[in-house]
Amino acid sequence: MRGGMRIIGIDPGNAVTGFGIVDGAAGSFAYVDAGTIRAPRNASAPARLSNIYQHLIEVIARHRPDAMSLERNFTALNVQSAFRLGEARAIAMLAADRHGLELYEYTPTQVKMTIAGFGAADKAQVKAMVRRTLRMAPTVELADDAADALAIATCHLFQARMTPRRNLGARATNVGAAGEAVE
Repeated sequence: MRGGMRIIGIDPGNAVTGFGIVDGAAGSFAYVDAGTIRAPRNASAPARLSNIYQHLIEVIARHRPDAMSLERNFTALNVQSAFRLGEARAIAMLAADRHGLELYEYTPTQVKMTIAGFGAADKAQVKAMVRRTLRMAPTVELADDAADALAIATCHLFQARMTPRRNLGARATNVGAAGEAVE
């Protein structure tokens, strides 16, 4: 189904980044693709980020989404983890900008509430609801990071369908020429 909007959802991570592609039109959502991008274990930070970027632009070129939905930062247990997550998020934002995609951000609680109806849903509950919402065959293997990315994409489709475009609960972000966020 490609009659409506195609969204790429990104669950950013320095070691593993999940991506999920979902089509949505008139209340009907369809699974297109999902997977993970794994950084080589002993790679330097620049090499890890380059790996994420290269794979993301390949996925974007292959599936040609209309927009990107990205998980917004959460409070990490330590500062270094927060920095690493921020770097992976920035790489996803760069890939979106380079392909002219609008970027929408959702908190983990917003995604869980939208997908599972409970803001503190665990990974198994979210994965089960993603499979159900997207009518995925049980034979489709789905890593946790890929399921989270599908949930993020589906969350945006629900939000876009339920809310007028200007008042989306997500924050649409455009990046200016100097790289600063312009809202």
